[in-house]
Amino acid sequence: MLFSVSSSTSSLFSCIQKRSCLGVLVYWLVTLTSCYAQALGDTDRLSRQNPDSAYRLIKVKLDKAVSQQNRVAEGDYLQQIGLLFYHQGSYVQAIDFLLQAQKIFLEANETNRLARNRNELGTVYYYNEQVDQALTQFTEALTFYKQHRNTEGLAHTYANIGHIYEKRQAPNLAYRYQKLALLNSRATNDTASLTKIYENLGSIFEDEARYDSAHYYYQQAFLLAQHTHDEISQIEIINNLGDIYRKTGNYRQGLDLSRQALRMAQQKKELYQLSAALRDIAKTYRLMHQPDSAYSYIERSRDLTDEIYAVESNRQIALLQTLYNVERKDSEIAQLNAQRRANVIIIVATSVVLALIGILGAVIINRQRLKIRNEQAVNQQNQQMFQTQHELVQAELRNKQLQEENLTTQLALKSKELTAHTLQIIQKNQVLEELKDDLNAILKDDKRDQKKQLRQLAQKIDLSFNRDKYWDDFRTIFDQVHPQFFSQLTQRFPELTATDLRLIALLKMNITSADIATLLGISSDSLRVARYRLRKKISLAEGESLSGFIQRFPSSVN
Repeated sequence: MLFSVSSSTSSLFSCIQKRSCLGVLVYWLVTLTSCYAQALGDTDRLSRQNPDSAYRLIKVKLDKAVSQQNRVAEGDYLQQIGLLFYHQGSYVQAIDFLLQAQKIFLEANETNRLARNRNELGTVYYYNEQVDQALTQFTEALTFYKQHRNTEGLAHTYANIGHIYEKRQAPNLAYRYQKLALLNSRATNDTASLTKIYENLGSIFEDEARYDSAHYYYQQAFLLAQHTHDEISQIEIINNLGDIYRKTGNYRQGLDLSRQALRMAQQKKELYQLSAALRDIAKTYRLMHQPDSAYSYIERSRDLTDEIYAVESNRQIALLQTLYNVERKDSEIAQLNAQRRANVIIIVATSVVLALIGILGAVIINRQRLKIRNEQAVNQQNQQMFQTQHELVQAELRNKQLQEENLTTQLALKSKELTAHTLQIIQKNQVLEELKDDLNAILKDDKRDQKKQLRQLAQKIDLSFNRDKYWDDFRTIFDQVHPQFFSQLTQRFPELTATDLRLIALLKMNITSADIATLLGISSDSLRVARYRLRKKISLAEGESLSGFIQRFPSSVN
């Protein structure tokens, strides 16, 4: 199972994956404070039942660290807040705070804290169903612990990675990493970690239906939990052993173990373990074909789950409300501080402005006197300049008139040239059509030795209707006669094709339909279809003239 701040934290992950026991959050809150006793002080009692109060205490310490510019302590408290939100099921907030802590540790070069935070962040990513990001965080933490030969960190990180591979249904990799975790945990004599690793190995073998091996590792985990008096882990392991007996058909012994876990959970008031034990008993009775008993226990489990859900929901709501209230107060304080700074700035600025006004008044008086003396000379110069400018304007107007006359002449020439060019294309295409008809007539003859060459010649003539170089020259001249026409048209109707633009240009020139069909190398029916499709593309209303619209464009769309 995944490891977190300490090996005891991993019991939460095992419980969530094995029993869906989200309630081990209470247990985690107790064990978390053992790792941060110096930082959190008296927050472990509040964290058990009042995570919102724990958040307030940590937030006070965080604000103090920020005011003292203690970046490392700031990162620690951000990490603690992130873990607090994680164990309340608020994964998004948890990731946000852990990323803030990670950034601080990275900037401060606190590599040990950074590696630990990567393990925590990877755990939250995993339960937020971001497995790839989780594996990335665990891998980076593993690299650090390998470099520094930190066996405790290696044990936790190997176990985390092994758990991911177990859930990805890669038992060989999962077993390999859990064995590496076991080796490093033995080196550190960390009994709590060994307990969880044995339980993880048992889970792997249980998933593979290798129940003898699973029973062996669960039994080893149970002995270690007894040695450390870890009653929460004992309840969980007894439930797992009960699963083994139930899955191997030994229902009576499995039922005894589940009942033992039930009694222990009732004594410890561990609602989550109690719910898991009730579910296991219900499963056993169902397999023993005692549906009434199975139904009774499953109903008790469901009632207990609803109760747990309600309590946890209230805690989450209280924590989120506390977060909102604290952020609102921080915002109000920031606004007040900003208002104070703004008031100081306003006072200083007012004083400066008044001083500047006095100085400016004296300067204006002196400049006004000088201005009066200079105005007469300036007026005389302005009159001379006005006269000169007037003469220049008259000359410029005459030049513009000449330019307009020249442009008008050039436009008329271009129009004639465009018309002549169009007629040339019509004549050429007519000749090609006649030639094509003659060739088709020859193809109908029985002289088969000439058919291949004549057919190729007919195909070349067909291609000449569509790939005629005259269209490039036609486009150039058309743009000179009607500047910006095509650019405005394609901007207004971007779906128009090159064929559509050719048809529009010919319509703009008032070419007849017969000549347009000849120029485009299509039949009259194909031309009518092309005109119909063009009307659709430009969304022309029924009854409105296509030629009239094109003649008025672009004024027709304004």
